[in-house]
Amino acid sequence: MTHTPQTNGTCVPSADGVLPGRILIVEDDAILAVTIEMTLRDAGIEDIEMCSTTEMALVALRAKQPDAIVLDVHLADRDDGWTIAELVRSLGPNSPRIVFSTGAPRDIPPEIAELGCVLEKPYDPQTLVDVLREPRRRGIISRLRSALS
Repeated sequence: MTHTPQTNGTCVPSADGVLPGRILIVEDDAILAVTIEMTLRDAGIEDIEMCSTTEMALVALRAKQPDAIVLDVHLADRDDGWTIAELVRSLGPNSPRIVFSTGAPRDIPPEIAELGCVLEKPYDPQTLVDVLREPRRRGIISRLRSALS
């Protein structure tokens, strides 16, 4: 089990928070996808959608925005899952939380890795649940707005 802290947040597991209500799993390894789904369902999350390709993920994002995305950045159809992360970032301050899942964290461009937490495969699926329980850190812009109000 390994997890990589990022500059805008932490991947240190904490069991204090509330889990997101709707999660999109973008993973082309069927066994890993089902394992993640079962772990999330066991944790009490009922609204889970799974996608195995970039195109499926984009369709799912257009249909209904999730609270969080578990994103394999090296999908078989495209080797740049961060395209999805860039789209999510464009949704603004209420965009879904992103947890990157990869066997090669060094391949993720640094500016993209900063958008979420990076879990290096293989990882214990329970670590994912713990990371999703963490309170969402607010970005600098929303913290500045709060301070000025």
